[in-house]
Amino acid sequence: MSRPWARFLLWGCLSICICAQMSAQQSQKPLTNDDVIKMVRQKLPESVIVSAIHSTPANFNTTSSELIRLHNAGVSEAELNAMIAASGGAGSAPSVAPPLSDDTSKIPPPPAPASHMPKVYVLQGGAYQELPLEKTQLAETKTKPASLASLASDSVVAQAVQAGVADATTVAATHMNSGIGGAAVEQAGSIFSGVMAQRKPTVTYVWGVPNPASANVLQTISPVFFVDFSKIPGVNHADYEPAIVKLTPAQNVCRILGATQARVDARSSPAADWQVYSHFLEERVIVRAQHMGDGKYQLSPASELFPGEYAVVLRPVSKDKKFSGGDITRAQGDGFMFDAAWTFQVPENAQ
Repeated sequence: MSRPWARFLLWGCLSICICAQMSAQQSQKPLTNDDVIKMVRQKLPESVIVSAIHSTPANFNTTSSELIRLHNAGVSEAELNAMIAASGGAGSAPSVAPPLSDDTSKIPPPPAPASHMPKVYVLQGGAYQELPLEKTQLAETKTKPASLASLASDSVVAQAVQAGVADATTVAATHMNSGIGGAAVEQAGSIFSGVMAQRKPTVTYVWGVPNPASANVLQTISPVFFVDFSKIPGVNHADYEPAIVKLTPAQNVCRILGATQARVDARSSPAADWQVYSHFLEERVIVRAQHMGDGKYQLSPASELFPGEYAVVLRPVSKDKKFSGGDITRAQGDGFMFDAAWTFQVPENAQ
Protein backbone atom coordinates (compact mmCIF):
# COMPACT_ATOMS: atom_id res chain seq x y z
CA MET A 1 0.00 0.00 0.00
CA SER A 2 2.90 2.34 0.63
CA ARG A 3 4.09 2.27 -2.98
CA PRO A 4 0.73 3.37 -4.53
CA TRP A 5 0.45 6.13 -1.97
CA ALA A 6 4.02 7.22 -2.65
CA ARG A 7 3.33 7.35 -6.37
CA PHE A 8 0.13 9.29 -5.76
CA LEU A 9 1.93 11.84 -3.62
CA LEU A 10 4.74 12.14 -6.17
CA TRP A 11 2.35 12.81 -9.06
CA GLY A 12 0.44 15.27 -6.87
CA CYS A 13 3.58 17.25 -6.12
CA LEU A 14 4.58 17.27 -9.77
CA SER A 15 1.12 18.48 -10.79
CA ILE A 16 1.24 21.30 -8.25
CA CYS A 17 4.70 22.39 -9.49
CA ILE A 18 3.62 22.34 -13.13
CA CYS A 19 0.46 24.31 -12.40
CA ALA A 20 2.40 26.83 -10.33
CA GLN A 21 4.94 27.27 -13.14
CA MET A 22 2.19 27.72 -15.74
CA SER A 23 0.42 30.20 -13.50
CA ALA A 24 3.62 32.17 -13.00
CA GLN A 25 4.25 32.27 -16.74
CA GLN A 26 0.73 33.43 -17.43
CA SER A 27 0.88 36.13 -14.76
CA GLN A 28 4.32 37.36 -15.81
CA LYS A 29 4.10 40.85 -17.23
CA PRO A 30 5.81 41.44 -20.57
CA LEU A 31 9.05 43.43 -20.57
CA THR A 32 8.79 47.07 -21.61
CA ASN A 33 11.29 49.73 -22.63
CA ASP A 34 11.34 51.08 -19.09
CA ASP A 35 12.10 47.62 -17.70
CA VAL A 36 15.19 47.42 -19.89
CA ILE A 37 16.29 50.90 -18.80
CA LYS A 38 15.89 49.85 -15.16
CA MET A 39 18.12 46.79 -15.72
CA VAL A 40 20.74 48.95 -17.45
CA ARG A 41 20.74 51.48 -14.60
CA GLN A 42 21.15 48.64 -12.11
CA LYS A 43 24.32 47.78 -14.10
CA LEU A 44 23.27 44.23 -14.94
CA PRO A 45 25.67 42.59 -17.44
CA GLU A 46 24.75 43.10 -21.08
CA SER A 47 24.59 39.32 -21.66
CA VAL A 48 22.05 38.95 -18.82
CA ILE A 49 19.82 41.72 -20.20
CA VAL A 50 19.95 40.27 -23.72
CA SER A 51 19.07 36.81 -22.39
CA ALA A 52 16.12 38.27 -20.46
CA ILE A 53 14.88 40.02 -23.60
CA HIS A 54 15.09 36.79 -25.59
CA SER A 55 13.49 34.56 -22.94
CA THR A 56 10.75 36.82 -21.54
CA PRO A 57 7.47 37.95 -23.14
CA ALA A 58 7.92 41.54 -24.31
CA ASN A 59 5.93 44.55 -25.38
CA PHE A 60 8.61 46.89 -26.72
CA ASN A 61 8.18 50.21 -28.48
CA THR A 62 10.86 50.38 -31.19
CA THR A 63 9.93 53.60 -32.94
CA SER A 64 12.83 55.90 -33.87
CA SER A 65 12.14 58.32 -31.01
CA GLU A 66 12.05 55.47 -28.48
CA LEU A 67 15.27 53.93 -29.83
CA ILE A 68 16.97 57.31 -29.38
CA ARG A 69 15.59 57.57 -25.82
CA LEU A 70 16.80 54.06 -25.02
CA HIS A 71 20.25 54.79 -26.46
CA ASN A 72 20.54 58.00 -24.44
CA ALA A 73 19.60 56.01 -21.33
CA GLY A 74 22.62 53.75 -21.86
CA VAL A 75 20.99 50.76 -23.59
CA SER A 76 23.70 49.11 -25.70
CA GLU A 77 23.52 48.26 -29.39
CA ALA A 78 23.25 44.52 -28.64
CA GLU A 79 20.35 45.18 -26.26
CA LEU A 80 18.62 47.43 -28.80
CA ASN A 81 19.01 44.79 -31.51
CA ALA A 82 17.57 42.15 -29.18
CA MET A 83 14.57 44.38 -28.45
CA ILE A 84 13.96 44.96 -32.17
CA ALA A 85 14.23 41.23 -32.84
CA ALA A 86 11.80 40.46 -30.00
CA SER A 87 9.37 42.97 -31.49
CA GLY A 88 9.51 41.29 -34.88
CA GLY A 89 10.15 44.64 -36.54
CA ALA A 90 11.76 45.37 -39.87
CA GLY A 91 15.06 45.93 -38.11
CA SER A 92 15.13 42.51 -36.46
CA ALA A 93 18.48 41.77 -38.10
CA PRO A 94 20.12 45.19 -38.25
CA SER A 95 23.67 43.88 -38.64
CA VAL A 96 22.86 41.89 -41.78
CA ALA A 97 21.79 43.52 -45.01
CA PRO A 98 18.83 42.16 -46.96
CA PRO A 99 19.50 40.79 -50.45
CA LEU A 100 20.41 43.53 -52.88
CA SER A 101 17.58 44.74 -55.07
CA ASP A 102 17.78 44.20 -58.81
CA ASP A 103 18.56 47.89 -59.35
CA THR A 104 21.37 47.95 -56.78
CA SER A 105 22.90 44.64 -57.86
CA LYS A 106 23.45 45.99 -61.39
CA ILE A 107 25.54 48.90 -60.11
CA PRO A 108 29.23 47.95 -59.87
CA PRO A 109 31.01 48.83 -56.61
CA PRO A 110 33.56 51.67 -56.68
CA PRO A 111 37.06 50.76 -57.85
CA ALA A 112 39.66 49.93 -55.20
CA PRO A 113 41.28 53.16 -53.96
CA ALA A 114 44.80 53.84 -55.17
CA SER A 115 45.81 55.41 -51.84
CA HIS A 116 45.84 53.94 -48.35
CA MET A 117 43.08 56.28 -47.22
CA PRO A 118 39.65 54.87 -46.28
CA LYS A 119 36.89 55.79 -48.70
CA VAL A 120 33.14 56.23 -48.33
CA TYR A 121 30.82 56.45 -51.34
CA VAL A 122 27.12 57.21 -51.48
CA LEU A 123 24.80 55.84 -54.15
CA GLN A 124 23.28 58.76 -56.07
CA GLY A 125 21.84 58.93 -59.56
CA GLY A 126 22.63 55.29 -60.27
CA ALA A 127 26.34 55.61 -59.42
CA TYR A 128 28.59 55.80 -56.39
CA GLN A 129 29.92 59.26 -55.52
CA GLU A 130 32.74 59.76 -53.03
CA LEU A 131 32.16 61.67 -49.79
CA PRO A 132 35.11 63.76 -48.53
CA LEU A 133 36.90 62.62 -45.38
CA GLU A 134 36.69 64.97 -42.40
CA LYS A 135 38.82 64.99 -39.24
CA THR A 136 36.98 65.40 -35.97
CA GLN A 137 38.24 67.94 -33.43
CA LEU A 138 38.87 66.90 -29.83
CA ALA A 139 37.78 69.23 -27.01
CA GLU A 140 37.71 69.01 -23.21
CA THR A 141 35.11 70.24 -20.74
CA LYS A 142 34.09 69.86 -17.10
CA THR A 143 30.49 69.15 -18.14
CA LYS A 144 29.58 65.51 -17.54
CA PRO A 145 28.41 63.61 -20.64
CA ALA A 146 24.76 63.25 -19.59
CA SER A 147 23.58 63.89 -23.14
CA LEU A 148 24.90 65.29 -26.41
CA ALA A 149 22.39 68.14 -26.12
CA SER A 150 23.91 69.29 -22.81
CA LEU A 151 27.39 69.17 -24.31
CA ALA A 152 26.20 71.10 -27.38
CA SER A 153 25.10 73.94 -25.10
CA ASP A 154 28.52 74.09 -23.42
CA SER A 155 30.31 77.21 -24.68
CA VAL A 156 33.72 75.71 -23.83
CA VAL A 157 33.11 72.83 -26.26
CA ALA A 158 31.80 75.11 -29.03
CA GLN A 159 34.72 77.53 -28.68
CA ALA A 160 37.26 74.71 -28.66
CA VAL A 161 35.89 73.05 -31.80
CA GLN A 162 35.57 76.45 -33.49
CA ALA A 163 39.20 77.22 -32.62
CA GLY A 164 40.24 74.11 -34.51
CA VAL A 165 38.39 74.99 -37.73
CA ALA A 166 41.43 76.66 -39.23
CA ASP A 167 43.43 73.49 -38.70
CA ALA A 168 40.76 71.13 -40.03
CA THR A 169 41.33 71.94 -43.70
CA THR A 170 45.09 71.56 -43.31
CA VAL A 171 44.65 68.24 -41.54
CA ALA A 172 42.39 66.89 -44.27
CA ALA A 173 44.86 68.02 -46.95
CA THR A 174 47.72 66.40 -45.05
CA HIS A 175 45.83 63.11 -44.88
CA MET A 176 44.91 63.16 -48.56
CA ASN A 177 48.38 64.00 -49.81
CA SER A 178 50.79 62.24 -47.52
CA GLY A 179 48.94 59.52 -45.62
CA ILE A 180 48.04 59.37 -41.96
CA GLY A 181 49.39 61.87 -39.44
CA GLY A 182 51.33 65.11 -39.76
CA ALA A 183 52.37 68.20 -37.84
CA ALA A 184 48.99 69.86 -38.41
CA VAL A 185 47.31 67.05 -36.52
CA GLU A 186 49.65 67.57 -33.59
CA GLN A 187 48.81 71.27 -33.62
CA ALA A 188 45.08 70.50 -33.59
CA GLY A 189 45.63 68.03 -30.75
CA SER A 190 47.35 70.63 -28.56
CA ILE A 191 45.03 73.53 -29.32
CA PHE A 192 42.88 72.88 -26.27
CA SER A 193 45.68 72.62 -23.71
CA GLY A 194 44.87 76.02 -22.20
CA VAL A 195 41.08 75.82 -22.29
CA MET A 196 40.73 74.81 -18.67
CA ALA A 197 42.67 76.60 -15.94
CA GLN A 198 41.84 73.98 -13.33
CA ARG A 199 41.30 70.33 -14.16
CA LYS A 200 39.72 67.61 -12.15
CA PRO A 201 41.13 64.05 -12.15
CA THR A 202 38.71 63.23 -14.98
CA VAL A 203 37.33 65.40 -17.76
CA THR A 204 34.90 64.91 -20.62
CA TYR A 205 36.45 64.52 -24.04
CA VAL A 206 34.16 65.66 -26.84
CA TRP A 207 34.53 64.82 -30.53
CA GLY A 208 33.13 67.55 -32.77
CA VAL A 209 32.98 68.28 -36.49
CA PRO A 210 33.64 71.92 -37.53
CA ASN A 211 30.95 73.95 -39.31
CA PRO A 212 27.24 74.01 -38.42
CA ALA A 213 26.10 71.87 -41.36
CA SER A 214 27.51 69.38 -43.82
CA ALA A 215 28.14 70.42 -47.41
CA ASN A 216 27.00 66.96 -48.53
CA VAL A 217 23.23 67.21 -48.89
CA LEU A 218 21.50 63.92 -49.77
CA GLN A 219 18.04 63.97 -51.28
CA THR A 220 17.12 60.56 -49.88
CA ILE A 221 15.99 59.31 -46.49
CA SER A 222 17.32 55.81 -47.26
CA PRO A 223 20.91 56.31 -48.45
CA VAL A 224 23.16 53.43 -49.45
CA PHE A 225 26.89 53.69 -48.76
CA PHE A 226 29.94 51.70 -49.81
CA VAL A 227 32.78 51.80 -47.26
CA ASP A 228 36.32 50.67 -48.10
CA PHE A 229 39.06 50.77 -45.45
CA SER A 230 40.89 47.70 -46.74
CA LYS A 231 44.22 49.42 -47.47
CA ILE A 232 44.94 51.26 -44.22
CA PRO A 233 48.40 50.10 -43.01
CA GLY A 234 49.07 49.02 -39.45
CA VAL A 235 45.38 48.48 -38.59
CA ASN A 236 43.55 45.20 -38.11
CA HIS A 237 40.53 45.63 -40.39
CA ALA A 238 38.60 42.95 -38.49
CA ASP A 239 38.65 45.21 -35.41
CA TYR A 240 36.34 47.76 -37.07
CA GLU A 241 32.96 48.07 -38.70
CA PRO A 242 31.23 51.07 -40.30
CA ALA A 243 28.39 52.82 -38.51
CA ILE A 244 26.08 55.81 -38.95
CA VAL A 245 25.72 58.32 -36.12
CA LYS A 246 23.46 61.34 -35.73
CA LEU A 247 25.26 64.64 -35.09
CA THR A 248 24.06 67.26 -32.61
CA PRO A 249 24.43 70.91 -33.77
CA ALA A 250 26.24 73.09 -31.22
CA GLN A 251 25.68 76.86 -31.07
CA ASN A 252 25.72 77.21 -34.85
CA VAL A 253 29.48 76.62 -35.06
CA CYS A 254 29.97 72.85 -35.07
CA ARG A 255 28.32 69.45 -34.65
CA ILE A 256 28.93 67.11 -31.70
CA LEU A 257 29.67 63.52 -32.70
CA GLY A 258 30.28 61.84 -29.34
CA ALA A 259 31.89 62.07 -25.92
CA THR A 260 33.36 60.11 -23.04
CA GLN A 261 34.98 60.69 -19.65
CA ALA A 262 38.61 59.82 -19.01
CA ARG A 263 41.73 60.88 -17.13
CA VAL A 264 43.00 64.39 -17.80
CA ASP A 265 46.19 62.93 -19.29
CA ALA A 266 44.47 60.19 -21.33
CA ARG A 267 45.05 61.80 -24.73
CA SER A 268 48.75 62.44 -24.09
CA SER A 269 49.59 58.88 -23.04
CA PRO A 270 51.59 56.81 -25.58
CA ALA A 271 50.37 53.55 -24.01
CA ALA A 272 47.48 51.73 -25.65
CA ASP A 273 45.43 51.58 -22.45
CA TRP A 274 42.44 53.88 -23.14
CA GLN A 275 39.13 52.07 -23.66
CA VAL A 276 37.65 55.05 -25.48
CA TYR A 277 34.54 53.26 -26.73
CA SER A 278 33.61 51.33 -23.58
CA HIS A 279 31.41 54.19 -22.30
CA PHE A 280 31.14 56.36 -25.39
CA LEU A 281 28.06 58.57 -25.72
CA GLU A 282 26.73 58.85 -29.28
CA GLU A 283 23.44 58.60 -31.18
CA ARG A 284 24.14 55.54 -33.25
CA VAL A 285 21.67 54.69 -35.99
CA ILE A 286 20.50 51.09 -36.37
CA VAL A 287 21.92 49.92 -39.70
CA ARG A 288 22.15 47.00 -42.07
CA ALA A 289 25.78 46.30 -42.96
CA GLN A 290 26.71 43.72 -45.58
CA HIS A 291 30.31 42.48 -45.47
CA MET A 292 31.64 42.66 -49.03
CA GLY A 293 35.24 41.59 -48.32
CA ASP A 294 38.18 42.47 -46.10
CA GLY A 295 37.52 46.02 -44.90
CA LYS A 296 34.66 46.53 -47.38
CA TYR A 297 30.99 47.01 -46.49
CA GLN A 298 27.73 48.10 -48.00
CA LEU A 299 25.88 50.16 -45.39
CA SER A 300 22.34 51.51 -45.13
CA PRO A 301 20.05 52.62 -42.28
CA ALA A 302 17.56 49.99 -41.13
CA SER A 303 14.77 52.58 -41.30
CA GLU A 304 14.22 55.94 -42.97
CA LEU A 305 16.33 58.78 -41.59
CA PHE A 306 14.77 61.89 -40.11
CA PRO A 307 15.99 65.27 -41.37
CA GLY A 308 19.24 66.25 -39.70
CA GLU A 309 23.01 65.93 -39.63
CA TYR A 310 24.69 62.51 -39.79
CA ALA A 311 28.08 60.91 -40.32
CA VAL A 312 29.49 57.59 -41.44
CA VAL A 313 32.18 56.55 -38.96
CA LEU A 314 34.38 53.53 -38.19
CA ARG A 315 33.81 51.94 -34.81
CA PRO A 316 35.51 49.10 -32.88
CA VAL A 317 33.69 45.80 -33.05
CA SER A 318 34.59 45.29 -29.37
CA LYS A 319 33.88 48.10 -26.93
CA ASP A 320 36.85 46.86 -24.88
CA LYS A 321 39.38 47.75 -27.57
CA LYS A 322 42.18 49.93 -26.20
CA PHE A 323 43.64 52.99 -27.88
CA SER A 324 46.70 55.14 -27.39
CA GLY A 325 45.70 58.68 -26.45
CA GLY A 326 48.67 59.95 -28.42
CA ASP A 327 47.43 58.13 -31.54
CA ILE A 328 43.99 59.71 -31.13
CA THR A 329 45.48 63.19 -30.66
CA ARG A 330 47.74 62.80 -33.70
CA ALA A 331 45.10 60.91 -35.71
CA GLN A 332 47.36 58.03 -36.60
CA GLY A 333 46.79 54.29 -36.74
CA ASP A 334 43.80 53.20 -34.65
CA GLY A 335 43.35 56.80 -33.53
CA PHE A 336 42.88 57.90 -37.13
CA MET A 337 40.22 55.22 -37.63
CA PHE A 338 38.26 56.48 -34.62
CA ASP A 339 38.64 60.18 -35.51
CA ALA A 340 37.61 59.91 -39.18
CA ALA A 341 34.11 60.98 -40.24
CA TRP A 342 32.18 61.41 -43.47
CA THR A 343 29.30 63.79 -42.79
CA PHE A 344 26.07 64.25 -44.71
CA GLN A 345 22.82 66.13 -44.30
CA VAL A 346 19.26 64.87 -44.82
CA PRO A 347 17.12 67.93 -45.62
CA GLU A 348 13.44 68.41 -44.84
CA ASN A 349 12.43 67.76 -48.47
CA ALA A 350 14.39 64.50 -48.81
CA GLN A 351 12.39 61.50 -50.04
